[in-house]
Amino acid sequence: MSVSRISTRAALAGGIALSSVVLLSGTAFAHVSVQPLGEAAKGSYATVNIKVPNERDNASTVKLEVNFPLDHPLASVMPQPVPGWKAEVTKSKLDKPLELHGKKINEAVSKVTWTADGKGIEPGFFQTFPLSLGQLPEDADQLVLKSVQTYSNKEVVRWIEEQKEGAEEPQNPAPVLKLSAASDDHHGGGAAPSATASASTGEKDGHDDKAGDHGKDAVASSSSSSSDTTARILGVVGILVGVAGVAFGVLAGRRRSA
Repeated sequence: MSVSRISTRAALAGGIALSSVVLLSGTAFAHVSVQPLGEAAKGSYATVNIKVPNERDNASTVKLEVNFPLDHPLASVMPQPVPGWKAEVTKSKLDKPLELHGKKINEAVSKVTWTADGKGIEPGFFQTFPLSLGQLPEDADQLVLKSVQTYSNKEVVRWIEEQKEGAEEPQNPAPVLKLSAASDDHHGGGAAPSATASASTGEKDGHDDKAGDHGKDAVASSSSSSSDTTARILGVVGILVGVAGVAFGVLAGRRRSA
């Protein structure tokens, strides 16, 4: 077999391998999702990350809306500040008041909206948006957080499709927060609302220390996720360099044959 044919086959194999890596990487980061930091137990408080990847190569993500179900209302939804983003909490009146710590609450958070005041999430990157949630419902196994992602080119992607049991994953699945069994400690593994959360609950709940601790956890999680993404990107770059080397070998082989 000639050197030219061997080089050509190697180039094809390298191209197939590269395509597979890129495809798998895109699938892993394809959806807006919600990830608890620690345990999200029924009846407890929790800290979660809303993870938002940029799926476009010609536009940045500049806005994110996350909706909360009012059939299982949360008395407190408190966003952690994210550099380069402005967070707005929207509340809605409840048909049936919610009782928390002996107090009746007539409204609950129905939506949190983040708007970029800078470049937003550029192509090839993702961003996490930490939230403190509570008190999680005791009569539900999960919370579906339907979300809307807006790009700088005005494109809007609605992550609102609910997964049907036994069916394939929908094209634009809504983020789902799975709730674990209730624990004795109703503060669970997450942060309870602090004085800053008065915009959501209207009351101080005396859990400032926990909120601070889990704010640090959210930052640590973002750092870990960024390291994972960097490793993936470096792996793809390595493959690209290898494919370029093989292509150079093909051209050199053809010149020698000529």
